[in-house]
Amino acid sequence: MKKLLSLLLALTLLCTICAFAEEPVTINFWSMWNSGEPQATVIEEAAAAYEAETGVHVNIEWKGRDINTLLTAALEAGEAIDIFEDDYNRIGQVYAPHTYDLTAMAEAAGYADNSYAVFNDQAVAWAGYLNSITEQPQVGGVFYNKDAFAEAGIEAEPTTWAEFLDCCAKLKEAGIAPLAQDGAYTNFSFYYHLVRYLGEDAIAQLRDNGGWAQSEGAVKAAQDIIDLVNAGYLVDGAPDEYPSSQNKIGTGEAAMVVCANYVTSEINAIFGELNWGLFNYPAVDGGAEPTAAYAGANSLAISDYSAHPQEAFDFIMKLVTGEFDQKMADTAAQIPADPHNTAPASLTGTVETLVAADKPMTWCGALNTHPAWATMKDLCTKLFEGAYATGEDFCAAMDALY
Repeated sequence: MKKLLSLLLALTLLCTICAFAEEPVTINFWSMWNSGEPQATVIEEAAAAYEAETGVHVNIEWKGRDINTLLTAALEAGEAIDIFEDDYNRIGQVYAPHTYDLTAMAEAAGYADNSYAVFNDQAVAWAGYLNSITEQPQVGGVFYNKDAFAEAGIEAEPTTWAEFLDCCAKLKEAGIAPLAQDGAYTNFSFYYHLVRYLGEDAIAQLRDNGGWAQSEGAVKAAQDIIDLVNAGYLVDGAPDEYPSSQNKIGTGEAAMVVCANYVTSEINAIFGELNWGLFNYPAVDGGAEPTAAYAGANSLAISDYSAHPQEAFDFIMKLVTGEFDQKMADTAAQIPADPHNTAPASLTGTVETLVAADKPMTWCGALNTHPAWATMKDLCTKLFEGAYATGEDFCAAMDALY
């Protein structure tokens, strides 16, 4: 009888211990992708590997590209979100009050050595601390067909505007139009050139106060584009309806385009793999900003109320460094988040450009909040159409919007 009672007590104790045993950790991940997309496939593989190694389950909810319409309310309500994914600009500014400070964990993990300073520094500048981890970098610049450069006898990528114009002259002489230009991106192309003269802070002053015609840099930037058009350096039809002009790189009619890295995959999807190269937009004499590059990113953040921030951070590190980051770059044809990894052939030069960039440009960010931004975009298209005789004329048209 005593043995039976002892056995019953032991079983009761065991059941009590089991009842209070720690539940397996689950972290909830809201993703901007849809199930079945290349990025989603890699995320699922990384989550499975992480669970096999640690026992931590990653519960993924595929929210798609409209995640930005859901996150603010969800974070304010404290919904079960440990990790979320969106543009790093919104994470750094819109969602910042609801993000976890990743500084200490990043330092402990040596994250700085496996990432791009240009994104980390900007995240800190926006939020006051590191609140996002770069997952899918983007970079802008001049993408070009290396075979076209070789045919024209161009051996070195230009770094200055004078060298760039020399490349254009050689390409035109070889029967290749130097530049493709779609109307959808005339604002971006002009903005890139304007940044070289003024920098984004000075452009923001023009946005707020006008005075374009009194800005020597703005007048010079517009005049450079007018001279480029008058020299016949745009492909026939440019500025064209997207993507008609950029596709002329695929047909061999044009050599270069000013855009972000996704342009290569868009053209490759139609014409097959081209021999792509990339160089940073050339510097101008006396300019204020010679090295900035457009740099954007889809990034990952952890909610400030997450019950498992370390586990969430460790999973993020698994995804954005090493094996799975390389798999993401290869599978989704994107720039690796870890600069030690290798970009696809079509994105040659992108890692180097991001590593060298000491400051990120936004996509027309110092202008696109102006109430007349839509009209400004139209004026940029007219600039590339040759509608203005001088840079002063273009700047006067901009001033008329104030």
